[in-house]
Amino acid sequence: QVQLVESGGGLVQAGGSLRLSCAASGRTFSSVAMGWFRQAPGKEREFVAAIRSGDTIYYKDSVKGRFTISRDNAKNTVYLQMNSLKPEDTAVYYCARSLYYSESALSQPQFYDYWGQGTQVTVSS
Repeated sequence: QVQLVESGGGLVQAGGSLRLSCAASGRTFSSVAMGWFRQAPGKEREFVAAIRSGDTIYYKDSVKGRFTISRDNAKNTVYLQMNSLKPEDTAVYYCARSLYYSESALSQPQFYDYWGQGTQVTVSS
């Protein structure tokens, strides 16, 4: 059983920064892909970023240049550094684990098998 626990969310003004963390249990962390998704009220869950075991990275177009995903395999943790935050970034952010590797699969929530509980990010204007 894999458990994912997010932290680091909060309230920030537009233009500010937050760093989300996702701590994972299990011994296979380094060999799997990890992703971040977000869900705003009344909207579907959407892909934000993913990082493969070999550190290949994919981003949603609207966060490129502002968000950075990274992982520390020694700590079983994946991070999402979010800079230049905008009100439209407001959402619950989830980390998730995937056994897939293609960009197409990693951008879709149905290809992830374990999810964290989510952490709220609110960006005020």
